[in-house]
Amino acid sequence: MKFTKEQELLRQNVREFVKNELATYPDHVDETGEIPKDVMDKLAKYQFIGPIIPRKYGGAGADYVSYAIIMEEIARRCASTSTYITAGASLAALPLLNFGTEEQKMKYLKPLALGEKIGCFGLTEPGAGSDAGATATTAKLEGDYYILNGRKCFITNAPMADFAIISAVTDKTKGAKGISTFIVESSYEGWSVGAHENKMGIRGTQTSDIVLDNVKVPKENLLGGEGNGFKIMLNTLDSGRIGVAAQALGIAQGALDEATKYVKERVQFGRTLSKFQNTQFTLAQMATKVQAARLLVYDAAKTKDLGEKPGLQSSMAKYYAAEVANEVAYTALQLHGGYGYIKDYPIERIYRDARITSIYEGTSQVQQMVIAGYVLK
Repeated sequence: MKFTKEQELLRQNVREFVKNELATYPDHVDETGEIPKDVMDKLAKYQFIGPIIPRKYGGAGADYVSYAIIMEEIARRCASTSTYITAGASLAALPLLNFGTEEQKMKYLKPLALGEKIGCFGLTEPGAGSDAGATATTAKLEGDYYILNGRKCFITNAPMADFAIISAVTDKTKGAKGISTFIVESSYEGWSVGAHENKMGIRGTQTSDIVLDNVKVPKENLLGGEGNGFKIMLNTLDSGRIGVAAQALGIAQGALDEATKYVKERVQFGRTLSKFQNTQFTLAQMATKVQAARLLVYDAAKTKDLGEKPGLQSSMAKYYAAEVANEVAYTALQLHGGYGYIKDYPIERIYRDARITSIYEGTSQVQQMVIAGYVLK
């Protein structure tokens, strides 16, 4: 697809940021398990953490194509950083942007966009992963407060979050229609987090459980009215998946970059690997699939920018881009041979990072269910 001059300029600016700020950084965050504060501050300064948040609330007021560009270019170098971005830019921001009151937006959305507060999205539970309707966390209204009890798991940014968007059951008799959404501050008594999960990939992002033990949440922190929680969560994921699809695209492109660089340098049987026709055919297949994923990702972003519902397009983009990221990372590592298994080469980390893209924000199987649903309509 064709990009506007502003979007092309944005891509150049993001690439310059990646070149200057993230040169040796991915290995560091992979080892330490956290993103340095100065980098988070710079992401906020350049408005990379709030691209789709309106300027009124401190964001860049950009479109989804621009958001996808940011995610692609940063994930191309560091998947952990792109995960940190999307956890705030879409998962925490979109429920507030689309369903929050003006007071809620000013109190939570604006500091989120400015990098003054960190948000997270609490949907997944030990017994409610792909089956989000099986939420067991409860919220009981008592006077001016809702009392929340439950446990969320695998929550990105939870250990350092100032607040979370939490789904909880307010009426057990109504099933999914009895789920509501709340803004829960980490300073509230009864909030605690589990240990930082020792993950396979995206190790630079902090991930943990959120435990809610009789947490008193003010009534004004109910988001979108009682019974609308499930709708709010699905609405958020429909658009949020564009960011994860763009992330998967960036990881795939990064893997292709590493493979291309390596085969042009590695000599076997008296010539570089790039001279072998089998290598050339393999690279051709990889490059074609990456480009196909790119077209799906930006089609989904464009669909959202046109004001249309992007559910089908975002699921197709997320499903295909995630599968391509895993396949291309695998093939790129294979082209490296034994060196690909060594941590001195970036492809080892990229291979581990790619795996999450077909799991979080809806597994590839969930995306297939969504896509099939649209097809069968």
